[in-house]
Amino acid sequence: MFCVKTVPAPTWANAVNHFRRLLSNRRLRSIVTSSSTNRSEKADHARTRSGVQRASARLQSPGECGRAERDRTISSSAANKFSVDFERGQEAYRSKDSLELLRSLVVLKLCSYDFLVDNNKEIMDLSKKILGQKVFDQFIKMTFYGQFVAGEDHISIKPLIQKNQAFGVGSVLDYSVEEDISQNEAHQKEMDSFISASGNESIGKDYREKNYEAGKQLGDSQDEMIGACTYFHADEAKCDHHMETFMKCIKSSSESSMNGFSAIKMTALGRPQLLLQFSEVLVKWQRFFTFLASQQGRDGMEALEQKLELTQLQELMIRLGTKADFQDCLSGKKGESTGCIDILDWMSLIDDRVRIPDLLFVPNIKLGELEPLLKNFTAEDENQLKRTLQRLDVLAKCALENGVRLMVDAEQTYFQPAISKLTLDLQRIYNREKPIVFNTYQCYLKEAYKNVTMDIELSKKEGWCFAAKLVRGAYMYQERERAMELQYEDPINLDYESTSRMYHRCLRYVLDEIALNRKANVMVASHNEDTIKHTLIRMNELGLLPTENKVFFGQLLGMCDQISFPLGQAGFSVYKYVPYGPVSEVMPYLSRRAQENRGFMKGAQKERELLWKELKRRLLSGELLYTPVY
Repeated sequence: MFCVKTVPAPTWANAVNHFRRLLSNRRLRSIVTSSSTNRSEKADHARTRSGVQRASARLQSPGECGRAERDRTISSSAANKFSVDFERGQEAYRSKDSLELLRSLVVLKLCSYDFLVDNNKEIMDLSKKILGQKVFDQFIKMTFYGQFVAGEDHISIKPLIQKNQAFGVGSVLDYSVEEDISQNEAHQKEMDSFISASGNESIGKDYREKNYEAGKQLGDSQDEMIGACTYFHADEAKCDHHMETFMKCIKSSSESSMNGFSAIKMTALGRPQLLLQFSEVLVKWQRFFTFLASQQGRDGMEALEQKLELTQLQELMIRLGTKADFQDCLSGKKGESTGCIDILDWMSLIDDRVRIPDLLFVPNIKLGELEPLLKNFTAEDENQLKRTLQRLDVLAKCALENGVRLMVDAEQTYFQPAISKLTLDLQRIYNREKPIVFNTYQCYLKEAYKNVTMDIELSKKEGWCFAAKLVRGAYMYQERERAMELQYEDPINLDYESTSRMYHRCLRYVLDEIALNRKANVMVASHNEDTIKHTLIRMNELGLLPTENKVFFGQLLGMCDQISFPLGQAGFSVYKYVPYGPVSEVMPYLSRRAQENRGFMKGAQKERELLWKELKRRLLSGELLYTPVY
């Protein structure tokens, strides 16, 4: 009758021991256990074959491009399959004059030296003292700032945006002013956040202290100052100010280009401590589902395969000490005919937290009893969360009215559950007709595939358009060191190759979904040429046309032009992530980017070779004074 087989009823002692093991990770993340890699890959391949067969039955293969520019870039086979040549530097750098090529060559080479990257702040401070602020600013504008930042304000960035657009590349605008805070201040805010989120019992003093100590490694490992890609602020007025800044960025994107994107950070719109507390609530509730599923014999399964049989759930909750009627409340989630619910139904109870607080309980291991899930989430916290959602709503409306898509950046793992939840709430409202709000998924995390698949299934269930940006992730080394110090399971994939496999696995799932219903969108935000080629091959297999504007590509300004511009000239939707802001205030951004992309910069040998080759070609052909025409 029911979809889950009954297993022997657990005792409280057994339940506590099992749940204690689930909590042993000591970190803010879900611990839903995945099945083995072989099993997952087999399931992926089965879904892929099914997707290809169904998509091919109703889709036509792409035709040849008509323009001469596309003919030079796209090689069409007899089956009209497209591919892009990333070896042709002359075509890739048609938008650059020779001085820009020389600057790229020098800057990318300098960024490949660990000494310069590790000590970039000290070197810049020393340069300011020697050169003076005015000369230093001019030097930076001619080198690093000029390479990676578009300009100081929304007016000065227009020429570059318009030039890139003329050569087939759009823009994701990001007002990249980041606050610097002293390390002592950052540590205190970290400690306050963990204390506020953890409470007195659920995780314990030792956990908070270890997180505090490990928190010293955040902020890109700088010694005296932390370039705060996370916004720390004391009051709601500062959040409102950040919202107004993002609105200006959205309007600038609309004025500068068509069909643009604008990026926002959630920690700019709500207190980090609040996001940390809400993340704690979400993760505890998801862990409890995993525990309950294991008690019903569903341990070791993919998250979407785990089910809770309602009758067994009610019996277990009574034994654990709650009188709440789970069966009555949850039966409507899937209908009384099924008698069971999944993780999506379970997590949706959080949306009713104000109405049904008596239903939301989780085990407290130290006390040996259940405690309210919202024990440390006060009415004021709830009000602040509502105000954060209101700011998001204002930004989404502004984006919709100005024809701009909103991209919510991913942030640190202990904020991310709340960020993803609030982004999903926004997508429910604004992605009904077409994708407006994009969520970001970091594929260096072991749980990336689970997160992507759950959100896609949720979008299908609720009838809105899934939209995602896939990135590899920016904090691999810091996250790994942090896990080692706190002695919990490393949340990061084993190595770069494992991360690439995870990226491609998530990407295949999203592309299959696009091919099947034509509602989802994805931005492939990658500097990896193999990933781009993998995407093109998969689009060929599924018959996804570049002109459908369902699949976008994204790279940072100043990097991988040999990928971005050939894609754009070939008719694909490709975008540069375009930061802007005053020189002095954007320096923390440049410092952080240097740290995050050190691995890529050291391996950018091909890009430097293409730049040098194009410079020599221009010199020998008498085109050294070449000026882009558009």
